[in-house]
Amino acid sequence: MHIKHHPVLGKKLQNPVTIYFNDQPYTAYEQQTVAAALMANDIKRLGSSRNLVQPRGLFCTRGRCCSCYATVNGENHVRTCMTRVEDGMKIYPNDEDPEVRGESCGD
Repeated sequence: MHIKHHPVLGKKLQNPVTIYFNDQPYTAYEQQTVAAALMANDIKRLGSSRNLVQPRGLFCTRGRCCSCYATVNGENHVRTCMTRVEDGMKIYPNDEDPEVRGESCGD
């Protein structure tokens, strides 16, 4: 569900873009956050919690709770509620800990 015309903000969702969640294409709109675009496309599970391995999703919508983390364009643990969509963006759920060290760091 997308609000295409808001009585106060006017028309906001004008330019559609294609994003990919788990390699499936979805329609989003420029200026929309990744989390809002996913929710509008009925995607609510953005990953799993580390300790209890329970589904995580949108919670605070202000970038404070870290519940909306996902992998965006190869970058782990991106706050989707604070990140704007881009055409062709590839998004995957965060189901495990990120790779924090690698050979590029000299380890």
